[in-house]
Amino acid sequence: MDLIMDSLPLLWEGLKLTAYITVLGLFFGFIIGLITALFRLSPIAPLKWLAIWFINIVRGTPFLVQLFFIYFGLNSLSWISLSPINAGILGISINAGAYIAEIIRAGIQSIDKGQTEAARTLGLSSAQTMRYIILPQALRRMLPTFVNQAIISLKDTSLLSVIGIAELTQRGQIVVSATYEAFKIWTVVGIMYFILIYLLTQLGNYVERRYELR
Repeated sequence: MDLIMDSLPLLWEGLKLTAYITVLGLFFGFIIGLITALFRLSPIAPLKWLAIWFINIVRGTPFLVQLFFIYFGLNSLSWISLSPINAGILGISINAGAYIAEIIRAGIQSIDKGQTEAARTLGLSSAQTMRYIILPQALRRMLPTFVNQAIISLKDTSLLSVIGIAELTQRGQIVVSATYEAFKIWTVVGIMYFILIYLLTQLGNYVERRYELR
Protein backbone atom coordinates (compact mmCIF):
# COMPACT_ATOMS: atom_id res chain seq x y z
CA MET A 1 0.00 0.00 0.00
CA ASP A 2 2.89 2.37 0.70
CA LEU A 3 4.11 1.92 -2.88
CA ILE A 4 0.64 2.55 -4.29
CA MET A 5 0.07 5.63 -2.13
CA ASP A 6 3.48 7.02 -3.09
CA SER A 7 2.71 6.46 -6.78
CA LEU A 8 -0.79 7.94 -6.77
CA PRO A 9 0.24 11.64 -7.10
CA LEU A 10 2.26 10.89 -10.24
CA LEU A 11 -0.48 8.69 -11.70
CA TRP A 12 -3.11 11.31 -10.81
CA GLU A 13 -1.24 13.92 -12.85
CA GLY A 14 -1.22 11.49 -15.76
CA LEU A 15 -4.95 10.87 -15.36
CA LYS A 16 -5.69 14.60 -15.45
CA LEU A 17 -3.64 15.00 -18.62
CA THR A 18 -5.46 12.03 -20.17
CA ALA A 19 -8.85 13.58 -19.37
CA TYR A 20 -7.70 16.99 -20.67
CA ILE A 21 -6.54 15.59 -24.02
CA THR A 22 -9.68 13.45 -24.34
CA VAL A 23 -12.07 16.35 -23.70
CA LEU A 24 -10.32 18.70 -26.12
CA GLY A 25 -9.89 15.94 -28.70
CA LEU A 26 -13.59 15.09 -28.60
CA PHE A 27 -14.61 18.77 -28.69
CA PHE A 28 -12.59 19.51 -31.82
CA GLY A 29 -13.41 16.06 -33.18
CA PHE A 30 -17.13 16.87 -32.97
CA ILE A 31 -16.58 20.11 -34.89
CA ILE A 32 -14.55 18.27 -37.54
CA GLY A 33 -17.13 15.49 -37.66
CA LEU A 34 -20.08 17.86 -38.02
CA ILE A 35 -18.46 19.81 -40.85
CA THR A 36 -17.36 16.61 -42.58
CA ALA A 37 -20.82 15.07 -42.26
CA LEU A 38 -22.45 18.16 -43.77
CA PHE A 39 -19.91 18.07 -46.60
CA ARG A 40 -20.64 14.35 -47.04
CA LEU A 41 -24.34 15.10 -47.45
CA SER A 42 -23.78 18.16 -49.61
CA PRO A 43 -24.98 18.17 -53.23
CA ILE A 44 -21.74 19.99 -54.13
CA ALA A 45 -19.52 17.26 -55.58
CA PRO A 46 -16.06 18.63 -54.53
CA LEU A 47 -17.17 18.98 -50.90
CA LYS A 48 -18.77 15.55 -50.93
CA TRP A 49 -15.69 13.83 -52.35
CA LEU A 50 -13.38 15.73 -50.00
CA ALA A 51 -15.37 14.40 -47.04
CA ILE A 52 -15.44 10.86 -48.44
CA TRP A 53 -11.68 10.78 -48.96
CA PHE A 54 -11.01 12.25 -45.52
CA ILE A 55 -13.19 9.63 -43.84
CA ASN A 56 -11.72 6.77 -45.89
CA ILE A 57 -8.11 7.79 -45.26
CA VAL A 58 -8.54 8.23 -41.51
CA ARG A 59 -10.61 5.08 -41.04
CA GLY A 60 -8.33 3.10 -43.34
CA THR A 61 -5.07 3.80 -41.48
CA PRO A 62 -4.03 2.90 -37.90
CA PHE A 63 -4.20 5.67 -35.33
CA LEU A 64 -0.55 5.11 -34.44
CA VAL A 65 0.49 5.81 -38.05
CA GLN A 66 -1.63 8.97 -38.04
CA LEU A 67 0.03 10.05 -34.81
CA PHE A 68 3.53 9.49 -36.19
CA PHE A 69 2.59 11.41 -39.36
CA ILE A 70 1.28 14.37 -37.36
CA TYR A 71 4.11 14.59 -34.85
CA PHE A 72 7.16 13.41 -36.78
CA GLY A 73 5.98 14.04 -40.35
CA LEU A 74 4.50 17.51 -39.95
CA ASN A 75 7.24 18.62 -37.56
CA SER A 76 9.80 17.78 -40.21
CA LEU A 77 8.46 20.73 -42.21
CA SER A 78 10.29 23.94 -41.42
CA TRP A 79 7.13 26.02 -41.02
CA ILE A 80 5.32 23.69 -38.58
CA SER A 81 6.20 23.17 -34.92
CA LEU A 82 3.86 21.03 -32.84
CA SER A 83 4.44 20.20 -29.20
CA PRO A 84 3.69 16.59 -28.17
CA ILE A 85 0.48 17.62 -26.40
CA ASN A 86 -0.78 19.69 -29.34
CA ALA A 87 0.08 16.84 -31.71
CA GLY A 88 -1.78 14.41 -29.45
CA ILE A 89 -4.89 16.60 -29.31
CA LEU A 90 -4.77 17.07 -33.08
CA GLY A 91 -4.39 13.32 -33.63
CA ILE A 92 -7.32 12.45 -31.35
CA SER A 93 -9.43 15.20 -32.97
CA ILE A 94 -8.81 14.07 -36.54
CA ASN A 95 -9.26 10.38 -35.76
CA ALA A 96 -12.45 10.91 -33.75
CA GLY A 97 -13.72 13.43 -36.31
CA ALA A 98 -13.80 10.87 -39.11
CA TYR A 99 -15.83 8.41 -37.04
CA ILE A 100 -18.10 11.11 -35.60
CA ALA A 101 -18.78 12.29 -39.17
CA GLU A 102 -20.24 8.89 -40.02
CA ILE A 103 -22.22 8.86 -36.77
CA ILE A 104 -23.73 12.26 -37.57
CA ARG A 105 -24.39 11.33 -41.20
CA ALA A 106 -26.23 8.17 -40.16
CA GLY A 107 -28.20 10.10 -37.53
CA ILE A 108 -29.27 12.78 -40.01
CA GLN A 109 -30.28 10.24 -42.63
CA SER A 110 -32.34 8.32 -40.06
CA ILE A 111 -34.76 11.27 -39.74
CA ASP A 112 -37.81 10.93 -41.93
CA LYS A 113 -37.54 13.07 -45.07
CA GLY A 114 -41.13 14.19 -44.60
CA GLN A 115 -39.99 16.44 -41.75
CA THR A 116 -37.58 18.23 -44.06
CA GLU A 117 -40.32 18.72 -46.64
CA ALA A 118 -42.72 20.00 -43.97
CA ALA A 119 -40.13 22.48 -42.70
CA ARG A 120 -39.50 23.76 -46.21
CA THR A 121 -43.22 24.28 -46.80
CA LEU A 122 -43.24 26.45 -43.65
CA GLY A 123 -40.63 28.69 -45.22
CA LEU A 124 -37.55 27.47 -43.36
CA SER A 125 -34.28 27.51 -45.25
CA SER A 126 -32.07 24.42 -45.55
CA ALA A 127 -29.78 25.71 -42.79
CA GLN A 128 -32.71 26.48 -40.48
CA THR A 129 -34.27 23.09 -41.16
CA MET A 130 -31.01 21.36 -40.30
CA ARG A 131 -30.42 23.46 -37.18
CA TYR A 132 -33.91 23.49 -35.65
CA ILE A 133 -35.58 20.33 -36.97
CA ILE A 134 -33.13 17.65 -38.08
CA LEU A 135 -30.06 17.97 -35.83
CA PRO A 136 -31.92 18.09 -32.45
CA GLN A 137 -33.71 14.84 -33.28
CA ALA A 138 -30.64 13.22 -34.80
CA LEU A 139 -28.50 14.04 -31.76
CA ARG A 140 -30.81 12.05 -29.52
CA ARG A 141 -30.32 8.98 -31.68
CA MET A 142 -26.56 9.53 -31.86
CA LEU A 143 -25.93 9.75 -28.11
CA PRO A 144 -25.18 6.06 -27.39
CA THR A 145 -22.79 5.90 -30.34
CA PHE A 146 -21.16 9.16 -29.28
CA VAL A 147 -20.46 7.69 -25.85
CA ASN A 148 -18.88 4.62 -27.47
CA GLN A 149 -16.65 6.85 -29.60
CA ALA A 150 -15.68 8.89 -26.54
CA ILE A 151 -14.61 5.69 -24.78
CA ILE A 152 -12.56 4.61 -27.81
CA SER A 153 -10.86 8.02 -28.00
CA LEU A 154 -10.10 7.87 -24.28
CA LYS A 155 -8.44 4.50 -24.72
CA ASP A 156 -6.53 5.79 -27.74
CA THR A 157 -4.80 8.35 -25.53
CA SER A 158 -2.71 5.49 -24.12
CA LEU A 159 -0.86 5.46 -27.47
CA LEU A 160 0.25 9.06 -27.00
CA SER A 161 3.08 7.86 -24.76
CA VAL A 162 5.03 6.95 -27.92
CA ILE A 163 5.50 10.65 -28.72
CA GLY A 164 6.53 11.53 -25.18
CA ILE A 165 3.26 12.67 -23.63
CA ALA A 166 3.24 11.86 -19.92
CA GLU A 167 -0.39 10.74 -19.79
CA LEU A 168 -1.58 7.94 -17.51
CA THR A 169 0.04 5.04 -19.38
CA GLN A 170 3.37 6.86 -19.68
CA ARG A 171 3.33 7.70 -15.97
CA GLY A 172 2.62 4.06 -15.22
CA GLN A 173 5.65 3.04 -17.25
CA ILE A 174 7.79 5.55 -15.36
CA VAL A 175 6.70 4.18 -11.98
CA VAL A 176 7.17 0.56 -13.08
CA SER A 177 10.68 1.27 -14.38
CA ALA A 178 11.57 2.86 -11.03
CA THR A 179 9.96 0.29 -8.72
CA TYR A 180 9.82 -2.95 -10.78
CA GLU A 181 6.34 -3.54 -9.32
CA ALA A 182 4.58 -4.08 -12.63
CA PHE A 183 1.61 -6.07 -11.28
CA LYS A 184 0.64 -3.53 -8.63
CA ILE A 185 1.15 -0.42 -10.74
CA TRP A 186 -0.62 -1.69 -13.85
CA THR A 187 -3.50 -2.85 -11.67
CA VAL A 188 -3.87 0.69 -10.30
CA VAL A 189 -3.57 2.17 -13.81
CA GLY A 190 -6.26 -0.21 -15.08
CA ILE A 191 -8.57 0.72 -12.21
CA MET A 192 -8.08 4.43 -12.92
CA TYR A 193 -8.95 3.93 -16.60
CA PHE A 194 -11.99 1.87 -15.60
CA ILE A 195 -13.26 4.56 -13.23
CA LEU A 196 -12.85 7.28 -15.87
CA ILE A 197 -14.65 5.21 -18.51
CA TYR A 198 -17.38 4.24 -16.04
CA LEU A 199 -18.01 7.89 -15.17
CA LEU A 200 -18.10 8.76 -18.87
CA THR A 201 -20.64 6.00 -19.49
CA GLN A 202 -22.83 7.15 -16.60
CA LEU A 203 -22.70 10.73 -17.88
CA GLY A 204 -23.82 9.52 -21.30
CA ASN A 205 -26.68 7.53 -19.75
CA TYR A 206 -27.75 10.58 -17.72
CA VAL A 207 -27.82 12.86 -20.75
CA GLU A 208 -29.72 10.22 -22.72
CA ARG A 209 -32.37 9.96 -19.98
CA ARG A 210 -32.71 13.74 -19.86
CA TYR A 211 -33.34 13.83 -23.60
CA GLU A 212 -35.99 11.08 -23.29
CA LEU A 213 -37.86 13.10 -20.67
CA ARG A 214 -38.25 16.09 -22.98
